[in-house]
Amino acid sequence: MSSKNTNQINIPEARAAMDKFKMEAAAEVGVNLKEGYNGDLTSREAGSVGGQMVKKMTPVRTVTFQRADRTAAGHRTAVTYRAGLRA
Repeated sequence: MSSKNTNQINIPEARAAMDKFKMEAAAEVGVNLKEGYNGDLTSREAGSVGGQMVKKMTPVRTVTFQRADRTAAGHRTAVTYRAGLRA
């Protein structure tokens, strides 16, 4: 069974930006990533770089608003909702 790599960048001009993004994510998680082949990385290190990239691409949305307090008449309380994607 042969393996075919289908990981292609749809916009060739974006390759440099994606490589820079990958290097920044690796630096943030403390992985020593170098230009070119990185076959010496462990699965954990490679996964942490990919995970950091996904984390940066899917930010958490936060909304805060005031509503009437249900326990004290005439008082208001702040309510905060956080929404994000989970794997």
